[in-house]
Formats: sequence, C-alpha cells, structure tokens
Amino acid sequence: MHDLEAPIGIFDSGIGGLTVAKAVSDLLPAENLLYFGDTAHMPYGEKSSSAIQAYSIKICNLFLNRKVKAILIACNSASTAAFDLVKEYVGSKAQVFNVIDPMVAYVAQNYPQQKVGLIGTKQTVGSNVYQKKLDATNTGVQLQALATPLLAPMIEEGFFQNNISASVVANYLESESLAGITSLILGCTHYPLIKTEIEKFYNNSVTVLDSSQTVALAMKEQLDALNLLQTNQQHEGAYHFYVSDYTRSFEASTRIFFGKEVVLEHYPLWD
Repeated sequence: MHDLEAPIGIFDSGIGGLTVAKAVSDLLPAENLLYFGDTAHMPYGEKSSSAIQAYSIKICNLFLNRKVKAILIACNSASTAAFDLVKEYVGSKAQVFNVIDPMVAYVAQNYPQQKVGLIGTKQTVGSNVYQKKLDATNTGVQLQALATPLLAPMIEEGFFQNNISASVVANYLESESLAGITSLILGCTHYPLIKTEIEKFYNNSVTVLDSSQTVALAMKEQLDALNLLQTNQQHEGAYHFYVSDYTRSFEASTRIFFGKEVVLEHYPLWD
C-alpha cells in the first residue's frame, strides 16, 4: 500500500523536464515532487540506448530509496530507450509513466488523417517510436519527423527567447521534411521553452503541441483511478531538486520556472 503523501519522482537529462514538473505542480499542487536533472550526461539524445538505460536505473534507485509512489520519465529519449526496462525494474514499488504515450493518444484523437510534424533528438526520431505507436492507433495520422539535435543543448545553455534561438529554429523548421503539416509535436521536453519562437515562425498557421500539460493530465487521471492522489488538498507540495552535476544555469532556470527559491542538491550518479 502506497503512502498517499509519498512524493512523485520526475527525471530528465537536464532542465527540459522542468516543463513537465511545472505542469504537474500546477495541476497537482498538493503533491510532493522530487526532480532529478542528469546534467552530467545531458543531452540524452546523443547517447546510446544502453547508456540511457544505465542512467535511468541509477536515478530510479534514488527515487525508490526516497519511497516515491510514482516515477515520470520526463524525457522523450529516456522514455524511448528505458521505459520498458524501468517499468520492469520498479515493478509494483511505484507507478511508472512516460511522456510519449499521452501525446500519441492525444494526436490520434485530435488529428486523424492529418500530416503531423515531430521534432526531437536523434535518439527519439531515429527510434521511430512515435511512428510505430501512431500506426498502432489506426487513425491515419501521417507523421513527418525531423531530428533537431542542436535545440536541447542550446536551451540548456540558456539560449532561448532570443535571436540565436529564433535563427536556429527557423533553420530547422524550413526543412522539406516538415512541409504541409497542420500541427507539430514538440518531441523533447526542452522544446516548450522555445514554443513562442516556433509559433512565431509558423505565424500561428500550425498548432504547436506541447506534451507537458497532456502528460500531467494523463498522470493525474491514472493516479486518481488508483487512489494514489494526495487527499489533503490544503497541503502545499514540497519540491526537492537533484542534479548529477551542479550548474549555475540549472539553478537559475529552476528558480525562473517555479518562481521561488529551490532546494538544489548535488547527487553524482557515479562517485
């Protein structure tokens, strides 16, 4: 039996997953959150599947030691490479969620028979995971995917909402691979930070799909169905952040995201 006050563990390769953590905290303000940014190994999109799996299991060990009731893999690359392994490893100790399935379900329901774009890391796009899962829905969604490897490191370095990010974004989105799309999946949790630049490029002619709210909602529904939500709604959730490599930019970004001082603990995955 899980303790309802037990925290929810959320992890990503860096600051990207904070977009998901913020959406979860907005939707479930009474829940306690643990966040792990694996800044020592980011970006995951350039790593092998076996490396991502090793990092994911290490992070899950930390979460299980902290007695979490749920783990959310807030990273598309890790959701692609490690979700099945993490689910098997964690077993019945905690519920495990990823960021891909809720978005696939949302797109299948809302954009059948349409051309839908996807931008993401090499790992996510190369795996064809969105394509396979969308094909399985039999909704006729035509997926047009493009790997955009410079975006996550650029965002991690703090280059977003400026001329540099607008220029890099334009370079990618002008690709023939994305011609004729009606909507665009942001297939990396870093990308909501440049959603404004992407919408500006398309002049609002393409719907930009940010998975963070979709994922948070799907997680809330499933935890609710399992009676795992914090019942004391007066309780204000406590947040604790871990990073595998301390960076000043991560602390600054976290403060901006959550609008308050945060507890940031350096926790190396390997000594």
